[in-house]
Amino acid sequence: MLHVDLDQFIAAVEVLRTPDLAGRPVIVGGRGDPTERAVVSTASYEARQYGVGSGMPLRIAARKVPDAVILPVDAPAYLAASEEVMATLRAQPGAVVQVLGWDEAFVGVAAQDPEGYARRLQAAVLERTRLHCSVGIGDTLVRAKNATDFGKPRGVFRLTADNWLDVMGDKPTIALWGVGSKVSKRLALLGVTTVRELAVADTDALASEFGPKMGPWYRQLGRGDGSAVVDDTPWVARGHSKETTFQVDIVDPHDIEREARRLLDEVLDEVASDDRPVVGLGLKVRYAPFLTKTFTKKIPATSDRAVVVARALELVAKIDPGRPIRLLGVRAEMAMPDDAREGHTPTRSGW
Repeated sequence: MLHVDLDQFIAAVEVLRTPDLAGRPVIVGGRGDPTERAVVSTASYEARQYGVGSGMPLRIAARKVPDAVILPVDAPAYLAASEEVMATLRAQPGAVVQVLGWDEAFVGVAAQDPEGYARRLQAAVLERTRLHCSVGIGDTLVRAKNATDFGKPRGVFRLTADNWLDVMGDKPTIALWGVGSKVSKRLALLGVTTVRELAVADTDALASEFGPKMGPWYRQLGRGDGSAVVDDTPWVARGHSKETTFQVDIVDPHDIEREARRLLDEVLDEVASDDRPVVGLGLKVRYAPFLTKTFTKKIPATSDRAVVVARALELVAKIDPGRPIRLLGVRAEMAMPDDAREGHTPTRSGW
């Protein structure tokens, strides 16, 4: 199986639209105004050399690279480019394509020469879209995904059971797909700091820390084991969400409720297009200067908009009175579709 990851995708799309940007530090985020509250969506390799990365506040990125070209996010353009790439992948001989997002996908294929197949795939994507990609080859999804990091940019790399620990063993656990900073810190408290240590970690200790399912699963990640099936089941949304960052903090309860209702209206319009009842709600609040709280609740399945709004306002009531708010977000979780398999909703990463 192959993991295809487009190189600096969003920045690359912008360079295609404006060729003069080639070779220059390009930062994409928000409305392209570093004086506003916004974060970096992506940065070109030239900008990354200065320490700019996704999720960084735009104003900080602008300070790091004063001569960078800062552009607004143009989601429709990136979606259109992504669809061209995915269509190219599906057109490859024998390919089964599992889309993970705008800029990456797994490709399952039977091939005697997977490296050769990967190179032909790269050439096909470049010819049709003028975009470059890196390809990881693996005997599991985890190994293919991690292999891509060693192929960037524009390269091909293979990770299998034979070389997994030789290549990954001494890497910190955060290098694994599925292990973030919080989990890696919790692993470190157990004395597990490298992939090799995780691969042989005590299962009971992991289960005690992370639970009976997640604990053993993290050990499995350390070994690079897991699913070896690329599933092209179409992605189905579990829910819809919207959030907004305020350029000026809001404090007044009436302003907060108004903004929450506005976001919820947008979310419920999208929910209605899926024709599935709402079964859960979430509220994300970022207090100034940067403390984020999330409130969630399950509700009886309903398609009654008024009922959903009323239950959502119960979450809004949990907001600390008098505290300035810089970001507000709402989410509505939907019931599983009728074709859900074994009680699970299809997602971007499979069933």
